[in-house]
Amino acid sequence: MVRTRLTEEERQRGERFGTLLRQARGERSMVEVAAAAGVSAETLRKIETGRAPTPAFFTVAALATTLGLSLDSLAEAAFAAGADAATDGGGSGGRTEPVAVVRRLSA
Repeated sequence: MVRTRLTEEERQRGERFGTLLRQARGERSMVEVAAAAGVSAETLRKIETGRAPTPAFFTVAALATTLGLSLDSLAEAAFAAGADAATDGGGSGGRTEPVAVVRRLSA
């Protein structure tokens, strides 16, 4: 099976998603979170570092449940961070803290 190349936007969204998971994991170890979610630590590492920018739905769902995040808020944060970065002309360098976006959307 030939996999199509990701667009730059898809790659960046995957990186934002990985950053969001890494921040949501906080002080918990990668091994602890991966085991609780039923995925390998290697899979979680690849997602967090952006090397697996399009993880399977059930992997995302398991990680979201383990980290106490809703799928809706994860999706909105991944897309909202990109929209904010595209329109941000301020001093943040176009970066939005994804966990802050999820918390704001979940409130």
